Amino acid sequence: MLRKYCLTDVMKHHTPEDCWLVIGGKVYDVTEWVPKHPGGSLIYVRAGQDCTYMFNSYHPLYVWKVLENYFIGELDKSTIIDEKLKLTNVEYMHSYKEPFYLTLKERVEAYFHKEKINPKIHPQLFIKSVVVLVAYFLIYYLTFFQDHPYVLSYLYAIGLGYMTTHIALSIMHDDNHGAFSIFPPLSYVMGMSLDLIGASSFMWKQQHVIAHHSFTNVNKYDPDIRANDRDMRRHLYLWPLYGLMTLKSFWFDDLKAFFTGYIGEFPITKMTPLEKKIFWGSKAFYILYASILPLMFGAYDWLTILRLYITSQCYDLRADEATFTTINLIDGVPTIPYGWAAMQVYSSTNYCTNSLLWTHLSGALNLQIEHHLFPGVCHMHYPSIQPIVEATCKEFHIPYRKHSSFWDAVKAHYKHLKNLGTKSMEP
Repeated sequence: MLRKYCLTDVMKHHTPEDCWLVIGGKVYDVTEWVPKHPGGSLIYVRAGQDCTYMFNSYHPLYVWKVLENYFIGELDKSTIIDEKLKLTNVEYMHSYKEPFYLTLKERVEAYFHKEKINPKIHPQLFIKSVVVLVAYFLIYYLTFFQDHPYVLSYLYAIGLGYMTTHIALSIMHDDNHGAFSIFPPLSYVMGMSLDLIGASSFMWKQQHVIAHHSFTNVNKYDPDIRANDRDMRRHLYLWPLYGLMTLKSFWFDDLKAFFTGYIGEFPITKMTPLEKKIFWGSKAFYILYASILPLMFGAYDWLTILRLYITSQCYDLRADEATFTTINLIDGVPTIPYGWAAMQVYSSTNYCTNSLLWTHLSGALNLQIEHHLFPGVCHMHYPSIQPIVEATCKEFHIPYRKHSSFWDAVKAHYKHLKNLGTKSMEP
């Protein structure tokens, strides 16, 4: 007889040593596979909870058959009555068998197979990572420890901010999505590059990899948009504040998530002892090199150092716009009225899709649609699969939005912020 499990029982198995997953309404005990998982720690960042769309977007189609080896029963959805539990079990139309996405994945996988390319790695990303990390520490030294004219010092601080952004966009973003290396230990270390610049890679994976990518721009569910009030001030002050997101993550968001166990409405996965040590150790290391060492051995007084530090944090390459949606109750089950993949296309916008320069400069933020559909693919491959994605969207009558230039995207984003200040975020 097929056994059924309630979600509260599944949530008790939430560690690498005892790892259950809910995928497509079925329950799997993947504990034995955790040490062998090619994606390393990504297998347990959603342990004990529903990870249907995360699993589907990261794995080739054949892995569904491999998954059946770990099947232990079905999820009893009638037991999901608590609002917090409902939040972890939202469904999309078509479930995970979405015709558009099945067709698209077949075509993209066929492309990588034909070209004999591993989608998770790209030599240009390794080279760029070395250049960015070396440049970061060199400019850090020139900013705080060399006595320059003020103008030059502030230019170095801006350069430091630019390199900070590149660590986030070009190294840690791919790596924490499992799209940097096929060697889990190297991936784990490089994913900690976010900890190097102040924020927590563990918390980022919980917020961005799991919650944001599962519910992209869905009101009240996507923790990346934890505000939807009508506020005229948004388009007046929000843009300059983008550059302070790292400070906010370091001093507020990470600590709040650690002590409350939640990011927005989403429960975070239990930290391992090693992850706790990395969390606090990296915070201490960041405070040491970002403030204590410059104050003790730097070339300037504390006020100038503070100004240089804040300047180095004020940098951002945001130039996108978004479409928001809400969730409906269908037979008591929270349901999004689109397929998961279609929702990724509806809620994202590209720009400069044929520009290798902007792909490098933005860490492929210019190809958001491709990233949301294939988050486990290295961003340097997105220009190659972009025509496949656009053609498939056209075939299935799914609007594929893109701007021809960066400045068109900037103007669209400003207009978007202005609309948020005067209109509701409802679709």
